[in-house]
Amino acid sequence: MQSISSKENELIKHIKKLKDKKERDISNEYIIEGIKLLQEAIQEGANIKQIILCDDCEKTENIPKDLMYEIAKYECVYVTNKIFKYISEVQQPQGILAVVEKNNVNNEIDYTQDIIVALDDVQDPGNLGTILRTVDSIGITQILVSKGTADCYNPKVVRSTMGAIFRVRIIECDNLEKMLKEIKKHKFKIVVSSLQTENSIYDINYHKKVIIIGNEAKGVETHIQEIADEKIKIPMFRKNRKFKCIGCNRNYFIRICKTKN
Repeated sequence: MQSISSKENELIKHIKKLKDKKERDISNEYIIEGIKLLQEAIQEGANIKQIILCDDCEKTENIPKDLMYEIAKYECVYVTNKIFKYISEVQQPQGILAVVEKNNVNNEIDYTQDIIVALDDVQDPGNLGTILRTVDSIGITQILVSKGTADCYNPKVVRSTMGAIFRVRIIECDNLEKMLKEIKKHKFKIVVSSLQTENSIYDINYHKKVIIIGNEAKGVETHIQEIADEKIKIPMFRKNRKFKCIGCNRNYFIRICKTKN
């Protein structure tokens, strides 16, 4: 079993560089850290390049034995406590991380899905992670991201997805407007959020729709709004307002609800 104790080791230097988007783009790899994320990666069949373990991980008994059996099937590297803390991105590391290949090999859009979500320059890593997690929870397996959107493989985003990063295919768009126009040729309609409408997110039919989520400060870009077929807004309901379910959206298990009168 290989053991590393020097910061000058090439693998250690590579892992350290993977905190930067430029290096992630060049190598087409990113870092996952922690027991739960590694379990999810193995379960979902992610392409794990290396698994890095802290020297005393087995002594702490933090890693379940069944996971250790699975880990043994991969290329494993042991490092000292000092080195692990050097490459870790979290305050209280669990002593295990992995280098994973991005799941962006296939950039073709799956037009069989009823809903496509597209992100127009979403900037906050926490928001991005929440969106990916939500998309995954309702059964959508692809998401379009504009060039100006935060990197989906940023360590903070990866952690906040809670495993959704392995199930949702991320399609990066150099020109989101051009991509949306192409999607419209496949009989999809573009839906954007806007304050300039009375239509609620709860009132529309979600069959063959592209839902655009805009920048936190500026919203959806004007040139994207101009090609939209529908505009909607998300109403802010008062605390303790009662709801009544009026139906589910196909096999995504989304419940579209309206308030009681």
